[in-house]
Amino acid sequence: MANLQPITLSRHRDQRWARYTDYRFAAADTLAPLVVQELPKALMSLPIGFIEQQDGYGLVAVQSLQPGQNLFVGADGRWLGGYVPAVYRGYPFALAKTEEGQQVLCIDEDSGLVLEQPLPEEGEPFFDVYDQPAEPVRKVLDFLQQVAANRAQTATLCARLAEQGLIQPWPLKAKGADGERPVQGLYRIDEATLNALPADQFETLRQAGALPLIYCQLLSMQHIGRLGTLAQHHAQAKAKTKPAFASNDLFGAEDSLSFDWDT
Repeated sequence: MANLQPITLSRHRDQRWARYTDYRFAAADTLAPLVVQELPKALMSLPIGFIEQQDGYGLVAVQSLQPGQNLFVGADGRWLGGYVPAVYRGYPFALAKTEEGQQVLCIDEDSGLVLEQPLPEEGEPFFDVYDQPAEPVRKVLDFLQQVAANRAQTATLCARLAEQGLIQPWPLKAKGADGERPVQGLYRIDEATLNALPADQFETLRQAGALPLIYCQLLSMQHIGRLGTLAQHHAQAKAKTKPAFASNDLFGAEDSLSFDWDT
């Protein structure tokens, strides 16, 4: 569980922070939330689905069919997929809401990336010499605000799809030591329902901007089989055998640690 603390002058003025160097912090994430702006790149390497949330449906990258496992994170912490979800690229920062509903920038103080007694050139400052947020922190905040704004749009589009009955259970099975078991809680676009939509309802979805989401999700389902390839890679690594392929060649890995939205 993250220990998110608001970034304040009184608490963080003399502290610094370090950028993450691997993705071990995401190694137990079976799913990663996505927003619609990510989909054109995410669909190139990640299976995308929906999950049911308290306030409707949400978009997710499916990173494993087994709980507590992220197949896209290698044993060395390297990202094994081409696209890194935005939720990870802001780490160790996150936005949180105050009791008044305002969003504040926080940092996970249990991340190991907050430097309480840093050396002079170690890490990045939280604040500049004028006691204003330092430029790297401002960039992180801008990035996270973009994601948050797009999350609201994503929720609206998912609600439109649900209203038309397009979001249906995804009949997946996971293989384990005790055989196959059905995967619960994952949803997909039902193509038969989509094709049967009356023209006026289809036009409503088009005008709402929901069609790119629909087609990105459908196209991304081709990657569900790659989870098996990744599972094999992990098994080989665990057995200390040389894998049949280089981990960074699995999907043309894009291992940038940039905070740029389009990474």
